[in-house]
Amino acid sequence: MGRWYLALAASVVGFAASGGGASARSVDLALVLAVDVSGSVSSERFELQRRGYAKAFANPEVVDAIAAGHNHAILVTLVEWSGADHQQQTIGWTLIDGPEAAAAFGSAVAEAPRAFADWTSISGAIDYAAKLFASADPEAARKIIDVSGDGINNSGRDVAAARADALRAGLTINGLAILWDYPALDVYYRDKVIGGPGAFAVVAHDVSDFGAAVLDKLVREIAGAVPASTGGYAGR
Repeated sequence: MGRWYLALAASVVGFAASGGGASARSVDLALVLAVDVSGSVSSERFELQRRGYAKAFANPEVVDAIAAGHNHAILVTLVEWSGADHQQQTIGWTLIDGPEAAAAFGSAVAEAPRAFADWTSISGAIDYAAKLFASADPEAARKIIDVSGDGINNSGRDVAAARADALRAGLTINGLAILWDYPALDVYYRDKVIGGPGAFAVVAHDVSDFGAAVLDKLVREIAGAVPASTGGYAGR
């Protein structure tokens, strides 16, 4: 077990010791990072995703965005997903309130093992992620499910139905559409996946811009800003 896992474990234990839920400190955002690990995601692409998130959480732009919030803290958890019955909370709810906690979380993502590799159920990922907020801080100002993936929903129930249920629960769904295999996946995410207050999707066209897309997405989510660039699409 790496030293970053040990540091992250201390953060998770600290959150749990505070009682979680209403007794934990208030945060500006509770964020579920729902990362696609379906069969279309090769080992190389999986490593690219892990490195992208690790670098983003170590980036001063992310740390500054957290510090600029009213509570100077967020909660974040990592979910890996593929088929309709394959979702796993790989890293539990973690309090990030400074550069050390942010870097520890990012490095833990980089060390996390892969859970699945089969079908692509965006609906299953949304349904699973939505239930996780019950164990997070209810005082979070915003609650976001962040779905990143490289394919359309091909397993489980209709993705629009899952989105509708999440929106009725007061959640926002943002997206990162990875255009490796589906050149129009950004349109699919805009029309079928994202939604809620301030929802947006960003695009990674290829390997060269994935890290920049992850960083842009995280900073805008934490700051609560909808992208004005070509890569951002406002949600419904």
